[in-house]
Amino acid sequence: MCAAVKGGGASEGAFKKTVELDRMIDALKDANSRELEKLVVENILAFDEAFWLRLAARSDTCVSDDDKKDYEELAASVMTIVDCVVNKTQEKIESSTDVLKGILKPAVEGVEEISWPPRDPDAINQMEKEMIQREKEGQLDEGFLSEVSAQLRQAKEDKDKPGLAAMLQKVLQLYAATVLSKRSYAKKGNEVVKAEQFLETLIKAPEEQWNKIFLEGLTLGKGEVTPDELSAVIKKRVERTLIRTDGGSYEQRILIEYLRGIESRANDVMKVLQG
Repeated sequence: MCAAVKGGGASEGAFKKTVELDRMIDALKDANSRELEKLVVENILAFDEAFWLRLAARSDTCVSDDDKKDYEELAASVMTIVDCVVNKTQEKIESSTDVLKGILKPAVEGVEEISWPPRDPDAINQMEKEMIQREKEGQLDEGFLSEVSAQLRQAKEDKDKPGLAAMLQKVLQLYAATVLSKRSYAKKGNEVVKAEQFLETLIKAPEEQWNKIFLEGLTLGKGEVTPDELSAVIKKRVERTLIRTDGGSYEQRILIEYLRGIESRANDVMKVLQG
């Protein structure tokens, strides 16, 4: 009996610790990107081994793949912020303008006048690699998206810089493709969901290749995915994006526009194929 009583005290302490960790995890889950960074910085000492074990345990108990991916993304985001705070390897965080310059560099370096597509055929691939790396480092935030959107708006108003406008539009497309490609819904258990797999192929592909992909993938062409199936998975992906992004944010608007762009192109191609 005595041992049980002593053990009960220890169990109560462990329970309280778990409750505290769960509160912290719930707060981090509900936070937007700016709130998340603030929470992590303010509670930097809380991210010890017990925290990561509890987060892993919560992830393991998830029933849906979506919830499990949420925890994986949360863990990656928190880890990135903690690393930045602890290591302090950079004297200053690059400004949004600097980040954009870094992404555009492969296409504009050594070029007197901006043209699109770039003369170097490998420039877009290099831009995409830079985009993916910057996204991993957490640099593609609302400030960055605001900067790109503002410059794109200005380039369109000027009307004498079509190359710059097209290049900035490509930056937003690469951003959307990078972010949307982080989540895959192409497998349900051991089965491949062909319509989801087809949509993910479109998301990752350059816009210039969409028509060819539609012709090869839709039943109206040579493929196995019906127009209704494609429409359904696009609608579902839009709904998921609306749920998982902040309302009114640049991120939400840019991701939804990209998905709507795929949907609009699909409708155009289907009209042609249907005669």
